[in-house]
Amino acid sequence: MKGKALFIINPISGGKKKDGVPELIEKHLDKAVLIPAIVFSDSVAHARQLAKEAVGKFDVVVAVGGDGTVNEVASAIVSTETPLGIIPFGSGNGLSRFLKIPMDAEKALKNLTSGRVESIDSAMMCGKPFFNMGGMGFDAHIAEVFSHNKKRGFLTYIKSSFEEFSKYKPQMYRMLIDGKTFDREAFMLSFANSSQYGNNAHISPHASVQDGLLDVCVIKKFPIWRLPEMGFRMMLGISDKTNFVEIIRGKEIEIKREKPGPVHLDGEPQFMNTDIVVKVVPASLKVIVGMDYPG
Repeated sequence: MKGKALFIINPISGGKKKDGVPELIEKHLDKAVLIPAIVFSDSVAHARQLAKEAVGKFDVVVAVGGDGTVNEVASAIVSTETPLGIIPFGSGNGLSRFLKIPMDAEKALKNLTSGRVESIDSAMMCGKPFFNMGGMGFDAHIAEVFSHNKKRGFLTYIKSSFEEFSKYKPQMYRMLIDGKTFDREAFMLSFANSSQYGNNAHISPHASVQDGLLDVCVIKKFPIWRLPEMGFRMMLGISDKTNFVEIIRGKEIEIKREKPGPVHLDGEPQFMNTDIVVKVVPASLKVIVGMDYPG
């Protein structure tokens, strides 16, 4: 990878200050390979607009933030020849972890100049893109609650989850997955492009961003006392080996749910109606991956 790079920094992602990021870029980026330009986003849609304007002017566009920032930037450059770079600075960094991008900013900057670009799948929910994970039910409810919390970070997310767990009721979902009908009562539905939500919590351990499929994860309600066990299962990559999780793979998923409500796209809440269409878009995003990525 050689040329010009636009770094788009989300100043509030993950509750981490980014004031020192320009200095890190100046110090650790190999400028014989990539010449940097740096901008800070200042609103929800601003990163997407900045990335859109960068296509054709820069050789790589780099998202500095978490999965939400990655979503904003990637949404603008998906289905173009411009590759995405990532410097992880979020709460969970699910896609970055899956792609083996170093969590350390200095190492992630050095990884940008490794030049290893892979094409990965993206997905659409009612026409809106996501790249790591989309969902509805409890995790979408938590994403909505979390978005209103002034404190960010992993511990705040866990605290919100425990507080809301007992209150949230499962819903009935009718799913048409590649033409086959499934009726399920679910606590939440997750549409996994990668295997994990973030923080190495793997809900669909065998998911791949390069197989042209989404893993539909049907998570049933389980007793709150089993929440730590489910957490450990996700960390160990064995969440699929329990009766509370069912995984169905498909390319196009039509959902009919009981009532409108929140969904999430890469952890960012949206409001959608009862009828929802989710589909995979194979090999549609170019990304600079980590050197250890097995793809």
